[in-house]
Formats: sequence, C-alpha cells, structure tokens
Amino acid sequence: MRRDPGLQPERTRLAWRRTTLSGTVAAVLAVRATLHGGATAGGLVVCAVCCLLWLCFLLIAQFRIRRLDRAAPRALPPRLAAAAVAATVALAVCAAALIA
Repeated sequence: MRRDPGLQPERTRLAWRRTTLSGTVAAVLAVRATLHGGATAGGLVVCAVCCLLWLCFLLIAQFRIRRLDRAAPRALPPRLAAAAVAATVALAVCAAALIA
C-alpha cells in the first residue's frame, strides 16, 4: 500500500526556506556590521567565513528542497544533515562574534 505523505513534504520545504532566509539575514547583517564598523582584517575574515557558511547551507537546502519534489522523498543523508547543523551553528557564532 502506498503512503500518502499529505502536506508533510510541503511543510518541510517551507521550513528549509525559512531557515535559509534566517541564514541570509545573519550573513547580510554580518556584512553590514563589518562594513559599518570599519573594515578590519579580522572582521573581513569573519565576514568571509559567514558568507561561505551561508553558501554551504544554501547548497544543502537547495539539494533537500529538490529532493522533496520527488514522489517519495528519502531522508536527508546523515552527513548532509550534520553539515547543515554545523553550518548553521557556525554561522550564528560568526555573526555573534561580529556583533560583539
């Protein structure tokens, strides 16, 4: 018997998009904090790391969103899930370091 996923894939897709939007806001604020407070070498490095982490998370999120469009989406591989969590936490730490 075939499983009816209902709206679960759509909710998951929307959650990935919301999280990507939050990461985008953090990266933009990191760039703004770096440029507004006077660009130092350390600030530019942290800002570049923030942007790189955001890009990594964006790629993982797009991969997952495309997989959710399939009829029977599989679970996110553990390595990608760990990478998404690590990128999110590191992005938050970098953004907090720029603000402090």
